[in-house]
Amino acid sequence: MLGKLLPETNGPEGRLMEAIRYSTLGGGKRIRPFLTLNTAALFEVDSESAERTAAAIEMVHCYSLIHDDLPAMDDDDLRRGRETTHIKFDEATAILAGDALQALAFEIISSDKTHQDASIRIELVDALAKAAGLKGMVGGQMLDLVAHEHNFDVNEVARLQRMKTGALIDVSCLAGCILGKASEHARHMLHGYAHDLGLAFQIADDLLDYEGDEETVGKKTGKDQAQGKATFVTMLGAEGAREQAKALSAQAVEHLAIYEKKADPLRDLSNFVVERLS
Repeated sequence: MLGKLLPETNGPEGRLMEAIRYSTLGGGKRIRPFLTLNTAALFEVDSESAERTAAAIEMVHCYSLIHDDLPAMDDDDLRRGRETTHIKFDEATAILAGDALQALAFEIISSDKTHQDASIRIELVDALAKAAGLKGMVGGQMLDLVAHEHNFDVNEVARLQRMKTGALIDVSCLAGCILGKASEHARHMLHGYAHDLGLAFQIADDLLDYEGDEETVGKKTGKDQAQGKATFVTMLGAEGAREQAKALSAQAVEHLAIYEKKADPLRDLSNFVVERLS
């Protein structure tokens, strides 16, 4: 679906689409679209609606990675084992690629091709905007940029990560609920799952930055320690962080009991996020 929604383009803007496709179609774990597709499946949502919504959320995620890697932000030259977008192309093209992906994401979820019910589309737009904005992903990135200037405690680190990483994971699950017109109880259970999964995912990321090697992880490692940032690893120690990630993974699974075997893919993902090597 991503490739279909991002067709190759000729003409002066062709380089921009090339950069968009490079950054979006060139690998990645696709955890967020996986969450949307599998939560939507719990409520028997139409496959095209689920796929378009999942693609839109992944576009927002990929836009955030492009911008996070820029020299003015995290200044990274490696992502998913390849040159980052601003290195492969140039800084201006990378900025525009991120801008275009964000705009396209909202164009997709606001289209009647995604859902015929306008109220559902409005709810999707509202949820994604909040997850991506000031009190979500972007706000979390701002906290991350200034983290080395502050002595964050473990609760503040958890808040940062809930915003920067967890908000988009949460909306990935919520989107399936919105499309499926799920009950409040069903939404509450999946919110609990997403909350615990997001923190487990970030702790695993901190461990990879602390213990992993660049070739396996696919990006530079050791950056948090070099910059003096407080992370779950610096707060809890490597073993303490690993145990906390496992506990959160198990806790996430508990929220899925009401869905029985239909939620097995989500249970498998909960195990994967703490065992992954990249």
